[in-house]
Amino acid sequence: MKKDLGCKCVMLFTVLLTLALFFSSCGEQAGGTIKIGAIFAETGPIAFLGEPEVKTARLLVDSINEKGGVRGHKLELILKDSQASSEKAISFANQLIEEDEVFAIIGPTSSGTSLAIKDICEKGRTILMSCAASEKISNPVAQYVFTTPQQDRYAAQWVLKTMQEKGIKRIGLVVGGTGFGKSGREQFEKYAAQYDVEIVIAEEYSIKDSDFTALLNKVKASNVDAVVNWSVFPAQSIIPQNMKQIGFDVPLFHSHGFGNIKYVETIGTEAAEGILFPCGRLLAPEQLPDSDPQKALLVDYKKLYEDTYNEDASTFGGHAYDALMILVKAIEAVGADKEKVREYIENLKNHPGTGGIYNYSPTDHNGLGMDSLVMYVVKNGEFILY
Repeated sequence: MKKDLGCKCVMLFTVLLTLALFFSSCGEQAGGTIKIGAIFAETGPIAFLGEPEVKTARLLVDSINEKGGVRGHKLELILKDSQASSEKAISFANQLIEEDEVFAIIGPTSSGTSLAIKDICEKGRTILMSCAASEKISNPVAQYVFTTPQQDRYAAQWVLKTMQEKGIKRIGLVVGGTGFGKSGREQFEKYAAQYDVEIVIAEEYSIKDSDFTALLNKVKASNVDAVVNWSVFPAQSIIPQNMKQIGFDVPLFHSHGFGNIKYVETIGTEAAEGILFPCGRLLAPEQLPDSDPQKALLVDYKKLYEDTYNEDASTFGGHAYDALMILVKAIEAVGADKEKVREYIENLKNHPGTGGIYNYSPTDHNGLGMDSLVMYVVKNGEFILY
């Protein structure tokens, strides 16, 4: 009898230990929490982008936990400030995976830092919901890596399409020397001829530069019809100012990394007037028809963010919203099992987010198309649908 009882106790202990190890490996920790890592550039040169991501992630996690969590489990958000440094992002990714044993990671903010940790997350079999737009993050496809912003190839084609409609033939292309800038240049070089646009001059600049007068005078001398600046760093504010100072009066196009009104505030209303850029629908949801499947979600998120923080919502906060909510939707559907969640996201269809209607697949880990973007123009210090 004692022997049987001892055997049963050993068996029970083995079962409990196995279950504990299983939930630990899934990121579902003892105490009923699911650890979510977040790597954002909360401070540093692109804090305009990272700060709304941090605020959005905190806002959503607090709201979800107040309502009982996900399948009865509270979310624990472990935030890391990359300061847009690839070295910091790499260190934090390793720490989150190996020491904190997170279920998944949302972010990083920039393409360069996302690319820096892509292989780390893939080898660590940890889901990464990147908030950066470079095509190279999701192409080639990595099994555990997904993105939420619209890809730069679609943004570049929107710019080129608009140029074609405006009769713009000759352009100057200036890009930041980052993963995002270089990827943008590749897309313009790939698609420009399809829209009857010639890249007359293409220049790359350092993200540390604080004056672009010489660069812009060189572009101006090339007799171009328009300028494209592809960057998410402070150059987005400085280049329009420098163009105004040297009397370089041609249309200026920015990337979808311009979707934060703080850039306009920094530039100044006069110098920012007329800047054109592609972006998601979050910047002006009230201008959308009621039949738009994104409208209700966009209006609700924008109001919640702006009421909470007393500042305008940006598309970058939206990228974090989509990253976290897609992850939560998957956990709600299949539980805190990394492999099942990864598979669920990979096959997610018709999911409305701030960035568009997501349709992921085993060959597409971005899930968005050209229809996820619209063109905006800056008028009187505001973003207006073009």
